[in-house]
Amino acid sequence: MKCPYCGKDDTQVKDSRPAEDGAAIRRRRSCPACGARFTTFERVQLRELTVVKADGRRVPFDREKLARSIRVALRKRPVDEDRIERLVNGIQRRLETEAETEVTSRQIGEIVMETLKGVDQVGYVRFASVYRNFNEARDFRAFLGELDET
Repeated sequence: MKCPYCGKDDTQVKDSRPAEDGAAIRRRRSCPACGARFTTFERVQLRELTVVKADGRRVPFDREKLARSIRVALRKRPVDEDRIERLVNGIQRRLETEAETEVTSRQIGEIVMETLKGVDQVGYVRFASVYRNFNEARDFRAFLGELDET
């Protein structure tokens, strides 16, 4: 593993332990060249996923981008980091098992919406406002009206 600080290839594993309810392995590493310490995670990947964007571009699935968008939606909400990691793991696993090797960004967005709706309604509305590109207050009112109907 390459050191993220100095770029040397020869880093050493100092400690390994299960993480994310056994779905990953957390490794503490150190670099003998610069002395830096950092953490890596090893996860099972069932298949390589490609995301088909709305404009037709194809990009590799980025788990961290998914996690970041969920963290933003749930910022300052009573949802702890472990729960967020479990949500991201569940969404990724669902995509890997249900989808083909290509999945649309729309499919991912709908799965995230469905997941957030059951976790935190404020996070759900925050995510929806970006995902559905709300531009005005009436967009929020219409969406909240739909939410009240369900």
